[in-house]
Amino acid sequence: MSPSDFRPRPSLLVPLALLLLGLAGAAAPDWGFFGHRRINRLAVFTLDPDMMPFFRAHVEWLTDHAVDPDKRRYATKHEAVRHYIDIDHWGRAPFHHVPRDFATALINRSTIHLAVGGDTLHWTVDTILRAGPGAPFVDSDRVLLTWGAQTVEVPLGRLRRFWYRNVRPVYYEDIRTVAVDSLSFLPGSRGGGAAGAGPGGATAWVTETFSEYGILPYHLLAYHRRLTQAFRSRDADFILRTAAEMGHYVGDAHVPLHTTENYNGQLTGQTGIHGFWESRLPELFADAEYDYLVGKATYIEDPANYYWNIVLRSHALVDSVLHSERRLRASYPADQQQCYDERLGREILTPCPEFSRAWSEEMRGMVEDRFRASIRSVGSVWYSCWVDAGQPRLDELVPGAALAEPDTLLGRHGFPSRSHEGGR
Repeated sequence: MSPSDFRPRPSLLVPLALLLLGLAGAAAPDWGFFGHRRINRLAVFTLDPDMMPFFRAHVEWLTDHAVDPDKRRYATKHEAVRHYIDIDHWGRAPFHHVPRDFATALINRSTIHLAVGGDTLHWTVDTILRAGPGAPFVDSDRVLLTWGAQTVEVPLGRLRRFWYRNVRPVYYEDIRTVAVDSLSFLPGSRGGGAAGAGPGGATAWVTETFSEYGILPYHLLAYHRRLTQAFRSRDADFILRTAAEMGHYVGDAHVPLHTTENYNGQLTGQTGIHGFWESRLPELFADAEYDYLVGKATYIEDPANYYWNIVLRSHALVDSVLHSERRLRASYPADQQQCYDERLGREILTPCPEFSRAWSEEMRGMVEDRFRASIRSVGSVWYSCWVDAGQPRLDELVPGAALAEPDTLLGRHGFPSRSHEGGR
């Protein structure tokens, strides 16, 4: 959602919002906790009548488990990159040079290592030759791989097939070993045997540097497929767990600071702005003032384009977030910006309510707009996956004991990550 003019909300909406929330108790102040729980809960009420009874019956579970991906960030090193994409690390908008296909994005920042006879050749992707700067990446594009003074030209389609067949199965491994005979397009591979073992003890592995800057839009598309499969399976546990977590990632995509390297203002002397935007403002104003009537969920025709549009719209707001906070901080009385607040028996320093309101108004309701957009998007994603699965009947599905066990249905969560402060 793009920024809109700040406008007062009719007071009659507040009782309705509280009714929809079920008078839920206070939650931790974070888009990752307070916000994500609210978003999942309210998304239930955007659904088709054929979906509503099942989701409404389990609204408390969907609400509580909206924060599971954030909790998992501390249990596995592979989770964090699923929550963001530092797209400005790769250049400037409109980012046509960033492939929308995940395999191509990884290929574009990859190196194939081939150890043969005591020497190791490091074939690095130099560039992908395509029709023009704004042209889509297609299989007929040519990929230039270089090692020293040598250059090899390979069709992008062939490298894509190599990645899907050979790298994807080992993507979660610390060392992504591949079969030497899968590298017939490189000099020195000359056939081989089992994965990583070639003639004379030759070995091969792949590295890439794209993932460490975040893979959120690619992960959203993968989870879209996963949720569709969950509906097809008619497995209530699988549906609920995947839907709850999908809601979390969709919500993250609507946060501007999840799309930039300056994710916590640390590059501009504004450290802490991440939590201020996505935690403090919703905590103070969401239940009391935000308009939770967002309309009905709608069908998503092109999921990949849909998720990329969310990310790009979020990124377009980054400058407004940073500049508005900097202007306000420079003009607002310094002794009225931070206040002590009691949390769980502790006194913490946090932005004052008046200062927070001033920033919200300076941004012309941006946080509310993104919050509302998140609610409708989560509902639309759930609805679209259900439609794509053939609109299976949900009224007879009964969750089992697996819902009491964390991560029993989600498999391995493996992407390279780095440490990020600011609650990404």
